[in-house]
Amino acid sequence: MTGGAPSADAASAGRKPGVPPGPVPVADPADPRLADYTTLTDVALRRRLEPELGLFMAEGEKVIRRALDAGYPMRSLLLTPRWVEPMADLVAAAAAAGAPAWLVTEETAERLTGYHVHRGALAAMARLPLPDPAALLATARRVAVFEDMVDHTNLGAAFRNAAALGVDAVLLTPGCADPLYRRAVKVSMGTVFKVPWARPGPWKRTAELLRGAGFTSAALCLAEDSITVDELADRNDERLALVFGTEGHGLSERALRACDLRVRIPMAAGVDSLNVAAASAVAFHVTRRR
Repeated sequence: MTGGAPSADAASAGRKPGVPPGPVPVADPADPRLADYTTLTDVALRRRLEPELGLFMAEGEKVIRRALDAGYPMRSLLLTPRWVEPMADLVAAAAAAGAPAWLVTEETAERLTGYHVHRGALAAMARLPLPDPAALLATARRVAVFEDMVDHTNLGAAFRNAAALGVDAVLLTPGCADPLYRRAVKVSMGTVFKVPWARPGPWKRTAELLRGAGFTSAALCLAEDSITVDELADRNDERLALVFGTEGHGLSERALRACDLRVRIPMAAGVDSLNVAAASAVAFHVTRRR
């Protein structure tokens, strides 16, 4: 279908003119219509390209549906043949929203993206503006703050923990990985769409916002002057910010200085620490409001 007045069928279906009703076969991975999906395994490229273009990738039927449910607009849909029938409603919804669906073989999908798309479906989604951090904190009671967490798997897992264990919002420092990068979204099972998040900027700004909103900030660390996470839970602070550091090095000195408390998770068997995503799950669970 090309330009001009929409057909009666398209109008009755609510479909925008110019968008085919079904998946369009594309054989060449270099086809410019598939540009959003190229070299998805090049992390450095995608981390730069996706925010610049205002897009992110949702992989798999559940994640795509959760992105749509959260209000993210679809730019296009990429399917392999066996997923056409199970996702027929998504194809129709995409067409109605003006987003084309491209049909490719599994081989073409692998050449295009750089990996085997075993879930059979990808959607290029449009990003939404991030909420104002102060507005997030105004209505939150328990938040997580991640400083320079660079591993997308850990970040996705931490968001999933936050969603499952009732964290109201997440704040990220400028050095943190992108929660909407494909790997983070996939590991989170789409829960990155359920927990509101923002990037307040430098630590000074983050600390000011937390303090101004009445939060007690608790740094998860191994400091000698720390209290246990159970002691933190016993305080039952009205507003609590749990602060986690980067993989390996933990929190920076400036972050530690900015926090009100230092908190540790008691360990056994000579283990000194947990993976940051695992630590977040423990801290979120123990500090649930009573």
